[in-house]
Amino acid sequence: MKLTDKLLPFAALAVVLGLVAFWLLPGGVNAAPAATFRTLDGRTLTTADLKGKPAIVTFWATSCPGCMEEMPHLIELYRELQPKGLQIVGVAMSYDPPSNVMELVRQKQVPYPIALDTDEAIARAFGTIRVTPTSFLIAPDGRIVQQKIGAFDLPALKTQLKSMLGA
Repeated sequence: MKLTDKLLPFAALAVVLGLVAFWLLPGGVNAAPAATFRTLDGRTLTTADLKGKPAIVTFWATSCPGCMEEMPHLIELYRELQPKGLQIVGVAMSYDPPSNVMELVRQKQVPYPIALDTDEAIARAFGTIRVTPTSFLIAPDGRIVQQKIGAFDLPALKTQLKSMLGA
């Protein structure tokens, strides 16, 4: 076996470790994009407003069974951890009629802000989101530390959030 064949696994490992380190750098390629959320209650939030505390930005639709299954868990998580600083912003997909969104939010008594993305600007900012639920966990420094299509692993998410909150 040649020396280059023996070194190949180490070179591959070095590349992977380099990519992981780059991904974890503050302000690296995974910084949350600049986006503006216009909420159902008339407020305007930006991703810059989310800095300083952990945040979840979740894209959902009233017609999405997985979203409807996940929503009660997010509501519970928000009620438990929002007093410690957790922020959640729900983003209703552009194809979801606003009247359906408002009715569902009222029925489920969603306590966190919900934004309508009627022009798809928020979905484009986060990478042209098409599948729901798609969620992003944003660290207090503004970096996206997790992107998830489908439901979060809630126990793991809760542990990660408590760590970020110092709770």
